[in-house]
Amino acid sequence: MGDHMSLKTAIVTGAARGIGLATTKLFLSEGWQVAMVDRDGAALADAVTTLDNVHGINCDVSDPASVDGMITEVLRHFGQIDSLINNAGVADFGPIEETTFERWRTVMATNLDGVFLTTQAAIPALKETRGSIVNIASISGLRASTLRVAYGTSKAAVIQLTLQQAAELGEYGIRANAVAPGPVKTKLAMAVHSPEIIAAYHDALPLNRYGTEEEIAQAIVFLASDKASFVTGQLLAADGGFEATGIGLPALRT
Repeated sequence: MGDHMSLKTAIVTGAARGIGLATTKLFLSEGWQVAMVDRDGAALADAVTTLDNVHGINCDVSDPASVDGMITEVLRHFGQIDSLINNAGVADFGPIEETTFERWRTVMATNLDGVFLTTQAAIPALKETRGSIVNIASISGLRASTLRVAYGTSKAAVIQLTLQQAAELGEYGIRANAVAPGPVKTKLAMAVHSPEIIAAYHDALPLNRYGTEEEIAQAIVFLASDKASFVTGQLLAADGGFEATGIGLPALRT
């Protein structure tokens, strides 16, 4: 244990795949060590075996006891927490009228409760390091769209929660920021987005393409790092310009 106490330590939730895994790898390349947290134990085990300077912890961020145990385990293994990346999330898309209360609560439990619980549990350790928090929101928390009543509302709440954290934790030197990804070329997105949806996104994005998981990770790691030492309470949309063009239709462009 002794040697890695000097390395900065990040917790990344939802680390087994996608943006969480890309963020983990970028932290590692910058010389950090990472506690990889996920509730998919099998996928997490697969990811952990391919990486050095990581510690995998099976945890459901919507469960307070599970979260407390996870923070205890991170501190036992690494000794400190310098940054908390709240990336774990679930997506459930469907019409408002077909969104049962159970589906609504499932989305809120992970996407909103999870960010609240994990941050709260990590505060004592973050005070020690004057650390940072980065919450992964979504462009769906800024722009309304159909079929996202629970998802979009949960992500809008995460943005406000980030501001609350920044306002209250700043006196301890703890920074809190959020990243709002636009459409990202994940395996999941490519599996569920039809050619029509992909074309429509391309039309709506000034950069005319989806982002990559690595591009989102760059924004996250920047905000987590000392390079952003005077940045707190901010939302960085890594979205190819999607938010900038919210008014006006692609068909009206010259």
